[in-house]
Amino acid sequence: MKEKKEEILKAHAYRRAIKVFEEDQKISDDDFEFILEVGRRSPSSFGWEPWKFIVVQNKELREKLSEPSWGAQKQLASASHFVILLARKGDEMRVGSEYLKYKSQEVDKLPADIEEMKLKFFGNFMDNEFDLTDDRKIFDWACKQVYLPFANMMTAAAQIGIDSCPIEGFDRTKVEEILVDEGIVDMNKLGVAAMVAFGYRKEDSPFPQSRFPMEEIVEWVK
Repeated sequence: MKEKKEEILKAHAYRRAIKVFEEDQKISDDDFEFILEVGRRSPSSFGWEPWKFIVVQNKELREKLSEPSWGAQKQLASASHFVILLARKGDEMRVGSEYLKYKSQEVDKLPADIEEMKLKFFGNFMDNEFDLTDDRKIFDWACKQVYLPFANMMTAAAQIGIDSCPIEGFDRTKVEEILVDEGIVDMNKLGVAAMVAFGYRKEDSPFPQSRFPMEEIVEWVK
């Protein structure tokens, strides 16, 4: 157990937001499937999994995405694998939507009475407890869910010696226009939440990892 804890903490200490990757060093199919599988198995509120992952390996598409993605230009050019994480929009996440029906009935295979109870609880959660009462609020909430697999994939990658970089530096509207023009995503159902690049670092960061000390971020109430 002690060795496992040390291994996990070592992976977190190792991870950096890498700007430039070794272009000739590629992640194996098996390793990247592992990273995606960790993302797929991540938790989400109510278990709705309101996400989709687009793995962009096409060079021409990466070049198109580079212009509106000011925070990803070096990564788009050099990363072994580049992922756009999408979150589901308002109509997809409202009670009665085809997506929630599909998830409940076909994926989770819930009995009808359990599905009805779950949707009732979720509807109350949306309307009365979390104020998910308009499209933007629902999309922002879905984006929060996306950050669970987002983080898990980067941690899993670090544990097997693969580098990554989380990215929010992009013009969402322009990126979404490119994805629509390419026929990749229906933006009536999904929107871009974040991006993440994977590969092997070209060089170590000259700056040590810094974090607030534990006593500044944790307060115990006993």
